[in-house]
Amino acid sequence: MRAGQVIQFVYFETLLDTAQFIEEWERFTRSVDINPGVTLQQSEKKGSFRYLAQHRCAAGDFEFIFARTRRPKNQTTSAPIKTEHLGGYSVLRPERKNDVDPGESKVFAFLDKLRIDLDAYKQLCPQSDLNIYQAYYESCKYVYILEFFVNNELAANLVRQLKLNNVSEAGIYKECVLEIT
Repeated sequence: MRAGQVIQFVYFETLLDTAQFIEEWERFTRSVDINPGVTLQQSEKKGSFRYLAQHRCAAGDFEFIFARTRRPKNQTTSAPIKTEHLGGYSVLRPERKNDVDPGESKVFAFLDKLRIDLDAYKQLCPQSDLNIYQAYYESCKYVYILEFFVNNELAANLVRQLKLNNVSEAGIYKECVLEIT
């Protein structure tokens, strides 16, 4: 993570499973100029899927609109994709780059309170690595985004603990494999 870098978080919610969403994502990224250094994660909740994209860019250098593009004529099904920009965040505490080791998941926690003890969140799962992102712009949806790199067996328990600690939202995310073009 470079100094002066802003991480833009974009959230998607849809009924499309991973393969279907990635097909839409790749169709979209071929039609516009998207930085290939995007990390895309997926989480499942109550029959729908949530995707979280992390775009690394310089401050003020981000424009992203996930719009419907023309579908191939043989494709008849479509599902709506709800898109929400969470905003641009600076890296407050980097412990790991976005490489997930085998047997690991990412747990994201979204915090909307300004005055909290961030070190207490590290203590919830001391054997994990924790990246902390702080809102860079006033218009960001959350004040902090926590990104835990945690062993798969510990992930569900960490999410339960986070929810007990009044986070706005928390979930387990698996990284999506994207075609490199």
